Amino acid sequence: MKTFQAIKDWAAEERPREKMLQKGADALTNAELLAILINTGTLNRSAMDIARELLSSCSDNLNELSRLKLSDLVKIKGLGDKKAITLLSAIELGRRRQYSAALERPKIVSSKQAFEILQHPLNDATEEHFFALYLNHANRMLDIRQISKGGLTGTYVDPKSVFKLALDLQTATQIIVAHNHPSGNLQPSQADIQITRKLVEAGKLLDIRLIDHLIIAGNTFYSFADEGKLQDL
Repeated sequence: MKTFQAIKDWAAEERPREKMLQKGADALTNAELLAILINTGTLNRSAMDIARELLSSCSDNLNELSRLKLSDLVKIKGLGDKKAITLLSAIELGRRRQYSAALERPKIVSSKQAFEILQHPLNDATEEHFFALYLNHANRMLDIRQISKGGLTGTYVDPKSVFKLALDLQTATQIIVAHNHPSGNLQPSQADIQITRKLVEAGKLLDIRLIDHLIIAGNTFYSFADEGKLQDL
């Protein structure tokens, strides 16, 4: 049976904080980084033990970890509300950093580029969210906005809300919309096709083109434009 040893009793070069000071953050494992956030263990479990169990609970997948809620985290022995909130705060800061990076107004010329921007606010969501990405005539991104959010199987989208924001921006001439499918199924539903048709028709009247509609499920996506579906609407 392995004898329990608190982190403070480890060799200095093996302790996560000291290791970071000596070698930098990129030298630490995911468990070591989490252990620093967890800070302290329990009577018979170190912060590293708690961190390893937490990672094991989500198959060592950081994307899965980012989807955990407070109620999920506190199920891990040694993670009370305070430590769980610290972890959730760090996860949220990482998500906001990704979101901020997406707002540096890149030029969007492919569905993959749009996906790389839109997946950050969408791929961790456990219910459907609908976003719109606004572009100028040179395909430079002007803004990204959440239009609506709903349940597990759908969200209501008002085309007026999508185009009002475009008109407010004044220089927006193109729109890419996206929503997630928490089920993981990438195929568009009849409701997805109907809202896409409405947005295409409204865009023609306002001279603001809908150039794509992405359905996002985790790290994969479906593009109406790539599949040639926009021409059929």
